[in-house]
Amino acid sequence: MNTTSLWPIVVYFALASVLVSGLLLVSHLLGERHRPNPDSDEPFESGIVTVGYGRFRLTAQFYLMAVFFVIFDLETAFLFAWAVAFRQTGWLGYGEAMVFVTILLAALAYLWRLGALDWGPARRAINAGQPQGRGT
Repeated sequence: MNTTSLWPIVVYFALASVLVSGLLLVSHLLGERHRPNPDSDEPFESGIVTVGYGRFRLTAQFYLMAVFFVIFDLETAFLFAWAVAFRQTGWLGYGEAMVFVTILLAALAYLWRLGALDWGPARRAINAGQPQGRGT
């Protein structure tokens, strides 16, 4: 193996390490010092004094909806990219886009059937007061 081809990688790694170390050292030296004043530990939001406690719990449905939004937003971006290149892709691209949309709709139907999109009380909780069994 020829060692002359490795020296640019070694120099790059050394310079990157020096740069990162230097930035960490400068931020440590010039960074904010902790003051024991209780007012300085309070968040300051654009001149508005905070009211209440900012760390409250959100339900799992909130995060689930956020994930669904990100997923469907990315899928929209893929379809937009396909629409821009529609003339170059031809019928084969159209068929692939329809397969993609069909898979999306199947996943949405599955999530809907599973109840992942329901924000109301669970179905089990609604039916909890009704007797279970045959003949009722």
